[in-house]
Amino acid sequence: MSDQPPHQNGADTAPLAPPGPLVMNIQFIKDLSFEVPGAPEIYTTLREPPRIDLALDVQARALQEGGNVFEVALQIRADAQVMEQGQPNGTAFIAELVYCGVFTVNVEQQMLEPVLLVECPRLLFPFARNILADVTRDGGFPPVLLSPIDFVALWQSRRSPEGQPPVAMA
Repeated sequence: MSDQPPHQNGADTAPLAPPGPLVMNIQFIKDLSFEVPGAPEIYTTLREPPRIDLALDVQARALQEGGNVFEVALQIRADAQVMEQGQPNGTAFIAELVYCGVFTVNVEQQMLEPVLLVECPRLLFPFARNILADVTRDGGFPPVLLSPIDFVALWQSRRSPEGQPPVAMA
């Protein structure tokens, strides 16, 4: 018999590799809301496809002071307006999703903000996109299929002229 536990042998004793610069620990739906204020009548009176107005935001916060573990939240809101003769005439549906990930980030301080507000939401986006499409389809409407998001442009548009980090990093 060997002195080593069964899971340790010569092949398994190599040192563990250090964690990468970005590790997604978990992803989850933090909040999901789908409302159809005019149901059930809306399903029989809707003549034109609704106009969809989208709002998107990204927030990041440290889960422990001075640590390298962060929660990144991708917030999406879709407001669908009933259209009659090309004019909005009431709400068809409202969908709100906050999709989050917990990330371990091992980068230098000057790279932290772009990693949190560009790379992390880029990893979360396909899952959030799928959830929003499923919810709107299951709600009786055509699925809302979000186009790819340029998170670099979104991040740059949020930066103040003085080059200060956005409020989301507070």
